[in-house]
Amino acid sequence: MKPFGYLRPATVAEAVQARAAHPGARFLGGGTNIVDLMKLGVTAPDLLIDVSRLPLDRIEELPGGGLRIGATVRNSDLAAAPVVRDRYPVLSQALLAGASGQLRNTATTGGNLLQRTRCGYFQDTSKPCNKREPGTGCPAREGAHRDLAVLGHSAHCVATHPSDMAVALAVLDATVDLQGPDGERTVPATAFHRLPEENPERDTVIAPGEMITAVQLPPPPAEAHSLYRKARDRASFAFALVSVAAQLDVRDGMVRHAALAYGGLAHRPWRATAAEEVLRGAPATTDTFRRAADAELAAARPLRDNGFKVTLARRLTVSVLGELAVRRR
Repeated sequence: MKPFGYLRPATVAEAVQARAAHPGARFLGGGTNIVDLMKLGVTAPDLLIDVSRLPLDRIEELPGGGLRIGATVRNSDLAAAPVVRDRYPVLSQALLAGASGQLRNTATTGGNLLQRTRCGYFQDTSKPCNKREPGTGCPAREGAHRDLAVLGHSAHCVATHPSDMAVALAVLDATVDLQGPDGERTVPATAFHRLPEENPERDTVIAPGEMITAVQLPPPPAEAHSLYRKARDRASFAFALVSVAAQLDVRDGMVRHAALAYGGLAHRPWRATAAEEVLRGAPATTDTFRRAADAELAAARPLRDNGFKVTLARRLTVSVLGELAVRRR
């Protein structure tokens, strides 16, 4: 392992200043992803800036019914928080589906958003990979791509984003608070992660030196129910082949509110806006749910070995929406 420095800043401002002064530095939260990547040789920061003890570990209720989640809140604490389980069950369910208990006890909210793809070519430094080394190619397109993207991919990258939590945040219309050398800004969760296009090495819209300080959730729709469901190769501690996060409000048999997002299908959590357009104002029937799924998945471009994901996503969508449609308070 390459030698590296270690810094434990006392304030967010100090952390941001240190990152800006050291282009080769990286922030360290729980370390559940970056430490693995350092061991594999995928990344080799010359300085780790430990932000785990900054005062960013609170879950705060906001005026009007929203929620502010600090960047260093542990996944286990967030999943178990009564306010999250009551108002935002889709987020709690996604976190519990995301990893083992040991990892949830260490992983942080900010780190979860920033985790990198588990594509085997990205993690194997003996192989070319545009995400790891821009311009070297994407062997996954013709190689092992069963678990990879069917939506929004490019000739340069077909990797998928691994986070479960981020899919729930996308469906909840969350926002991400950032602080950097130029001040503070807020980005919608749906715009935080990028599609690969010609620059697959850039996972997010974070600018150099910026760090995540919090995630904010708006008040949930008053009568909407939410659900997260994940299809994977084994029952625990596995990344999603397809996951679905959904919010649905049905009144008198008609859909009054609908929000839908997919995981495991693209380089970022995929907000299913085409499906939502079909759902709103339509009868809450299996036929409507199928049409909504088909409208979204019409854009899919499966590769040789992952076309099954389209069928799986369609069936999972119909199942999740059907379950939500019959729920009553």
